[in-house]
Amino acid sequence: MSTVLITGAAGFIGYHLAERLLSQGVAVVGLDNLDPYYSVALKQARLDRLSRHSNWRFIHADVVDSAGELFQKTAPDQVVHLAAQAGIRHSLQDPQAFVRDNLVGFFSVLEAAKNTGIEHLVYASSSSVYGADPLPFREDARADAPLNLYAATKRSNELMAHAYGTLNGFACTGLRLFTVYGPWGRPDMALFKFTRKILAGETLPVFGHGNMQRDFTYVSDVVEAILAVLGRPDGVQVYNVGGNQPVGLMELIATLERALGRKAALEMLPMQPGDAPSTRADAQALFKATGHQPTVGLEEGVERFVAWYRDYYQA
Repeated sequence: MSTVLITGAAGFIGYHLAERLLSQGVAVVGLDNLDPYYSVALKQARLDRLSRHSNWRFIHADVVDSAGELFQKTAPDQVVHLAAQAGIRHSLQDPQAFVRDNLVGFFSVLEAAKNTGIEHLVYASSSSVYGADPLPFREDARADAPLNLYAATKRSNELMAHAYGTLNGFACTGLRLFTVYGPWGRPDMALFKFTRKILAGETLPVFGHGNMQRDFTYVSDVVEAILAVLGRPDGVQVYNVGGNQPVGLMELIATLERALGRKAALEMLPMQPGDAPSTRADAQALFKATGHQPTVGLEEGVERFVAWYRDYYQA
């Protein structure tokens, strides 16, 4: 049986990927340091669900310090690196954490992959690498003018992966993820925060005066994209993972209002520092390489998220 190592396995995407692989009978080793940036209780609840599988093993450790030793001990066939500091606001408030975890941490993973003969490393990049590049975002864009430190660390990861993969002969596939959402999501994401505030009767801060657009991607579509590339080690690659269907912020709020059966009170505010006005993925490269394309639309995805949120928080 093959073994897949997932770093950041207690995180939003890591949890969903592990659940999917375990259900297929794949042996999964999950690594996470349970960083307290957001609720450790939520991360632990994800891990509790994964622990029901006999082919699951969890290691509580920090990838910055432990990658080399863990790669040697667990001997994975493939690695999916998802451990990172995330979020534009957070990168403005705690830049040192982003340098440590996203740059030094990724360096540790690349060194471990080089030294243990890993066949394929798949890692999470971000749509934020494009900054304010022209839409739709394509993988052949220069992506050399990031609007925030988070974006800069993710673009740096891509360049580091290119150097290590090319020099050392192992496949590296980066996935530029576009605004991932869904059940068990991160509490700092807009959909999560909006849901909490609407149910609490609080006013929603609507930045950019509601004019921003995002290419939302449901988490199961992201997991299927990861699985699609995981079985296809093909040199050094970077792919967009998104639906090429940008949604305006006001449309997101209206969709959420319908799912909750409640109206939101809104406070229109200017754009926040570091934000891009719009994102839109040209995902043709991934489709041509793997046949993958998203299947879950926004209405369905928001309804699924709301159902999970109400159940988990008894709201």
